[in-house]
Amino acid sequence: MSVEDLPRKEVNVLKGHEGAVLSARFNADGNYCLSCGKDRTIRLWNPHRGIHIKTYKSHGREVRDVHVTSDNSKLCSCGGDRQIFYWDVATGRVIRKFRGHDGEVNAVKFNEYSSVVVSAGYDQSLRSWDCRSHSTEPMQIIDTFSDSVMFVCLTNTEIIGGSDDGTVRTFDIRIGRETSDNLGQPVNCISMSNDGNCILAGCLDSTLRLLDRSTGESLQEYKGHTNKSFKLDCCLTNTDAHVTAGSEDGYIYFWDLVDASVVSRFRAHNSVVTSVSYHPKENCMVTASVDGTIRVWKT
Repeated sequence: MSVEDLPRKEVNVLKGHEGAVLSARFNADGNYCLSCGKDRTIRLWNPHRGIHIKTYKSHGREVRDVHVTSDNSKLCSCGGDRQIFYWDVATGRVIRKFRGHDGEVNAVKFNEYSSVVVSAGYDQSLRSWDCRSHSTEPMQIIDTFSDSVMFVCLTNTEIIGGSDDGTVRTFDIRIGRETSDNLGQPVNCISMSNDGNCILAGCLDSTLRLLDRSTGESLQEYKGHTNKSFKLDCCLTNTDAHVTAGSEDGYIYFWDLVDASVVSRFRAHNSVVTSVSYHPKENCMVTASVDGTIRVWKT
């Protein structure tokens, strides 16, 4: 993918949140996106047409993360009220609330089969919840971290957590083995490459680090943006050719994956860019900000 194909043209601004938007995520096919924020709501959008579809309200505090199942029927969310909400997308009703975290919850992910939700919390734990059971107790608790767990990624067999303790830890749930890579700086976002071979970690020293998943070796570092105090997203483009992240000064950055040069940077928002999500197939991305907007970018 050439630099010319990177999405830098604003095509829509999605407005509706009152206050900071903390996360914006495409669904699995990229036709819709979900956002959540300080106003305690989750919102469903058609970002390509710039249309707000539905609002989900039940959280008692800010909503920090949201994820939707691959069939678009259910969503999970988390935030300042320490609970994980499991929703029916069509009706907007909460099916279940999972309680157990002893602090605010930073991130949530469904597994591939949408049967399990894994959450990452300020209580230094990752917790797995069974969506099919009526139990509200966690199936599994991983509490080997020594500081807040900020983000979680899943594969078929592994749970991967990034923490303020400076580690990215991988748990193989089949054999119960943990591997830990210490980056020496607080990790506030992790994202898997599309080929599954690498983990991109966003750290609070304004550096993204690319790790080889099999060896833990640091392959590359990406710098230029500012990330010292906010939880900011980072990800790879859908071809794995470029790395992208938001910055606390309102800019979006794109780096070449291999040589780590900044190939594009532009002012996207009036304040901190909290979230970036890249379309699974097209050259399109959504960004969210403390300025209260979600913006849609295409080539």
